[in-house]
Amino acid sequence: MLEEISEMIGIQVYTKDGMFLGTVNNLVIDMEEATIDGLFVGDTNPLLVEDSKSVKVPYRWVSAVGDIILLRYFPKRVSISKE
Repeated sequence: MLEEISEMIGIQVYTKDGMFLGTVNNLVIDMEEATIDGLFVGDTNPLLVEDSKSVKVPYRWVSAVGDIILLRYFPKRVSISKE
């Protein structure tokens, strides 16, 4: 178990299929509940995220946290809507 939330910054994130998604850049914290609400993942894999943009991953999608973060769910591909 991580001692500090700040230790999650820089950890690599992988899908349940073992594909590298990216690296944790920041976290979204619910201050009232004192829980992690989501992860901002940057330097993303262009095979999974269009233009390698940063994405917010809901923490409920996280399966395990250790030397890496393993997701239980991630869409097959994230596209950026162009309005």
